[in-house]
Amino acid sequence: MPDSLVDWLRAQDDETLAALLRLRPDLGVPPPADLVVLATRAGIRASVHRACDDLDSLTLAVLEAAVVAGADTAPVPLDELRRLLGPDVPAEALDRALRALRERALLWGPDEGISLVPAAREVVPRHPGGLGRPATGPAGSSALPELLAAVTPEERRVLDALAAGPPIGRSRAGSDPDSPVGRLLARGLLLRVDPETVELPRQVGLALRGDRPMGAVPVAPPDIGARDRGADVVDRTAGGAALEVLRRLDLLIAFWGRTPPPVLRSGGLGVRELRRAAREMDTDETMAALLVELALAADLVGESDGVAPDWVPTTTADVWGAGGPEVRWSALARTWLDMARMPGLVGRKDDAGRPISALSDGVRRPLAPRDRRRVLAGLAELPPGTAPASAGALADLLAWRAPRRGGRLRDEVVDWVLAEATVLGVVALDALTAPGRALLDNPDRIVAALRATLPEPVGHVLLQADLTAVAPGPLETALARELDLVGEVESAGGATVYRFTEATVRRALDAGRSAADLHELFARRSATPVPQGLTYLVDDVARRHGQLRGGAAASFLRSDDEVLIAEVLAHPDSPPLELRRIAPTVLVSPLPLVELMDGLRAAGFSPAAEDTGGGVLDLTDRGRRTSPRRRAASRSGPPEPGADQLAALVARMRSGDATAGVRRGTAAPVTTNGSTLDLLRAAAAARRAVWIGFVDGHGVAGERVLEPQSIGGGVVEGRDAVDGAVHRVPLHRITSIAMVEDSV
Repeated sequence: MPDSLVDWLRAQDDETLAALLRLRPDLGVPPPADLVVLATRAGIRASVHRACDDLDSLTLAVLEAAVVAGADTAPVPLDELRRLLGPDVPAEALDRALRALRERALLWGPDEGISLVPAAREVVPRHPGGLGRPATGPAGSSALPELLAAVTPEERRVLDALAAGPPIGRSRAGSDPDSPVGRLLARGLLLRVDPETVELPRQVGLALRGDRPMGAVPVAPPDIGARDRGADVVDRTAGGAALEVLRRLDLLIAFWGRTPPPVLRSGGLGVRELRRAAREMDTDETMAALLVELALAADLVGESDGVAPDWVPTTTADVWGAGGPEVRWSALARTWLDMARMPGLVGRKDDAGRPISALSDGVRRPLAPRDRRRVLAGLAELPPGTAPASAGALADLLAWRAPRRGGRLRDEVVDWVLAEATVLGVVALDALTAPGRALLDNPDRIVAALRATLPEPVGHVLLQADLTAVAPGPLETALARELDLVGEVESAGGATVYRFTEATVRRALDAGRSAADLHELFARRSATPVPQGLTYLVDDVARRHGQLRGGAAASFLRSDDEVLIAEVLAHPDSPPLELRRIAPTVLVSPLPLVELMDGLRAAGFSPAAEDTGGGVLDLTDRGRRTSPRRRAASRSGPPEPGADQLAALVARMRSGDATAGVRRGTAAPVTTNGSTLDLLRAAAAARRAVWIGFVDGHGVAGERVLEPQSIGGGVVEGRDAVDGAVHRVPLHRITSIAMVEDSV
């Protein structure tokens, strides 16, 4: 039986040690020099806490039973753990829990004598198993059965209440010797903690619990109550949600490009500005908080430079907006999964009692990516199209699997993640979608998975007599851009309704489209006859559009109609434009061309800007932009070490352990090359190992235990006594040498 944890680790094979480093990666940072260092780190309180974070409820109950049995002070047999856990814990479940604890080096030793790292006592609750501290008085003696048999019904009710846990109770009646509590204190069946608090001794609690000393042990995970939603229905719903979130983000970017909101002095976005963004995107404030946080994490918006910064779309938003819906959604989904922010915190109070605002540092949570992956992984275990009975059922399952994770917001985080994933289309009808599975397991397939869920884009609209067009589904990209230019979205959803007005037609003409272009667009892309009213609207606006021609001289205005030029000069709104006539058909102004065009439109005219060739110049306001911040991509945690890295780390510890574990003779500095040669030749002849200290070509000192095989040419060649590798060491680099006498 091993006497210590380090002895037990030395007896394990390399695969077991590699598994330990994989399960507890903090033990390998920085790389331990030998197994003694590894064993020391494995018993550190902080490391033990981290190792227990991923343990399920049953495994933690076994850990508590080991603490109750005193395995942290002396080895205990496995039968004692079985007795404490009771008959409800099957042998297979207990073996599985013990294996998980041994793999993490929290328990060690054979079944005949299981030991527990001492720091585990600080991990379990103050009263492990709901039991109090051991007593040394009558409660801890052989007279305990007789004392319990003599209690009255009133006294038994007090004992049973404390035996169910926790073992601490408050009672002022203890000062009365004739009360039930006073009589129990007098007989040693209760212990006084303070004048108003009593504690049930551990021996009494164990005796009252009978064959279940640890009480009810959560052996099996709770039932999640799966419901079949239909994989096709789930994926179609996800496709609609994906298109909707893209539409809303487009609205946000356009809105903030026109009227960017200010950054609060404390950082973040003001409540009023969040409400304005929610109204613009036609959603509630909770979803708006998610979308603005997502836009920030994806670097679609950022703080502008200046003394009073604003939240402004970045140039990345333009590149992102030019992609197809699958590519755009893929970028958003990846960003959401890995962003270290929790939008559900917006509106809640921080530790100082102040409300947490969107886009502020109060929303930052480094463990948010891990929590999202845990929730999605729980859904991924269900068949496609299958959902849990409720979010609470999923939260209960995750709580059983890792009760130490999540903190006080554990269950709320599950609700937040499901709501956010539903908005994005990662989850639909509480079931994980096909794009969601690709996001979690194979990010390279996200685009293809979403494409399969989206309806086929349509290349036509239904023009109606009320100057609207109905798009019976997602439009082809080119058609959608043209309709966004010549129309205005009146309602969105499964079918998008565009309305045509004089202003929207003029906007298309300003962008360089001609009346013929618009007539061709409607005739070619409409599945219904083009209404006469729409034709008249386009012709009427086009007839008046462009009669005035503006250019940048600072700016000029020209028209073939001298009467129109005179009308502009005589208009009461013209003086602020500072127009000056330089020819019968030409006016000039010191104002920029954009301001001149806006002023004329406000006065009721329909001018068109022109370039140097006389073509229509598009002066449409694209909104403000700022440079992207190039934020580093968030990670859900440090990369997991590979098998080769773990094998090399184990070999290094084995080598260091062997080097530190051999007893060397007097290791004196090398004074002559002859003494080194003599000792090496003697070791080679006797087939014994030598310990050498040396300096490599970079001047770094090292040591090695070698079995010399050949000496010559100024080099000793030998086999490493630990890993069997052959090494060559120049004699002039050896600084000290000693014969290995024997191993410890």
